[in-house]
Amino acid sequence: MPPTPTPSGLSLSKPSLLCVAASLALSACTLGPRYERPEPPIPLSWPAGDAYLRQSEAALPTVTYRDIFQDQRLQQLIETALVNNRDLAVAAANIAAAREQFRAQRGAFFPNIVASASATETDRGNGAGTGVGSAASGRQLFLNTQLGLSNYEIDFFGRIASLTEAARNRYFATEAAARSVRLLLVSDIAAAWLTYAADRDLLAIAERTVANARQSVRLTRLRLEGGIAPRTDLRQAEQVLEQARADAAQARTSLAQDVNLLQLLVGAPIDTALLPGSLGDAEEGVAELPAGLDSTILLRRPDVVQSEYQLRAANAQIGAARAALFPRFSLTAALGFASSTLSSLFSGDAFNWSIAPGASYSIFQGGAARANVRVTEAQRDAALATYQRTIQTAFREVSDALARRGTIDEELRAQRANRAASEDNYRLSEARFRGGIDPFLQTLIAQRSLYAAERQLVATRLGRAQNLVQLYRTLGGDSQLDAPLAGGPVQAGPTPTPR
Repeated sequence: MPPTPTPSGLSLSKPSLLCVAASLALSACTLGPRYERPEPPIPLSWPAGDAYLRQSEAALPTVTYRDIFQDQRLQQLIETALVNNRDLAVAAANIAAAREQFRAQRGAFFPNIVASASATETDRGNGAGTGVGSAASGRQLFLNTQLGLSNYEIDFFGRIASLTEAARNRYFATEAAARSVRLLLVSDIAAAWLTYAADRDLLAIAERTVANARQSVRLTRLRLEGGIAPRTDLRQAEQVLEQARADAAQARTSLAQDVNLLQLLVGAPIDTALLPGSLGDAEEGVAELPAGLDSTILLRRPDVVQSEYQLRAANAQIGAARAALFPRFSLTAALGFASSTLSSLFSGDAFNWSIAPGASYSIFQGGAARANVRVTEAQRDAALATYQRTIQTAFREVSDALARRGTIDEELRAQRANRAASEDNYRLSEARFRGGIDPFLQTLIAQRSLYAAERQLVATRLGRAQNLVQLYRTLGGDSQLDAPLAGGPVQAGPTPTPR
């Protein structure tokens, strides 16, 4: 079969067209290194010893924040925050941007097809005033319609595929970062809610101590005026009173700040009916979260997942840099109709087409291309170190939480016993003082000890409740928060799972 002529002078037969079409199908290979997940640089099991919580053999179950934070008031605050929190709005916008960046990069796989139409009219002059004579004159119209693609890159060496894979993994990393934001938000709300409850208890203790100290000051002043008590007794009683007053004022400030923090986290004004009345009221709404023995559950933490996707993206960038060492193949093609009259524009004789494959290769770049490969390899090494450090940090955070969880109950029992002993000692000292057996100083010392024991007990109880929140956050296993945000990806990609 004779070749088909084209306006550009290039002649291609049908077999050559098939070869060009086949070349489009060969653009799937990449030159990037095969990705293999690094071994986690941590022990397989959690630390063991007297300080650590004894764990069961069970793996971390699938839980939601509702399973851990069971109080309906706290759940309502969390639900409102998941809708209104501004940090989550920023995370959703970041996901949307990363998704569109991925789609834009993926678009390079496909040719950019452009349609065009033009009309050109020319006028041949009659040579008047030139002395030329009577040359032919008249107007000529030329119509042209065309559909074509220009410089479409045929991805023989996988440069575009590698760049698309890198964009895809950065997209998934952004989604995992949003899950980290949500996990931290839920735990921050729970922690602030518990802190508010503890500050309510501290305020009640301070106000009760103020009332008792005010009574002691009144009685001591009467004894001073009666000449049976020294002035030092009055001043020491006043010290206890003023310290309790200062603590009460501080507790009121803390309560107001706790509400402000909760409103910031929730992203809207909160109903005071959703706040706990006391720490005992709040403690009942926080459940235990078993950690299990296998530390590979850390691989599902959102920040670890994010770090691994960033490592995958850096690995894919190496393939793009390596592909840049080889020639680039491109394809330009067009088909359309051209005629001097509108009536014959779409006739068979007016049809024309052209196809022009091309190749380019940089013969000398001063070593820039190979340097770019080494840059991407160094960036991959940095991403690997970051991924490993993220796992190590997660392991340390969980280990710290388990160490605290393993000893907090014993500390709490001791603090409760100390508080009971201090309360009994204060009653006995006050009775002995009223009976004239002990000086007033002993009563004041007992009162100070009771006040300190009550405050320390509240701090320990808060520490225990906060430790449960910390375990929830550090283990990162809230399945209800795994769903994408509004505007997020339909699927989260190959989320890493334990080996």
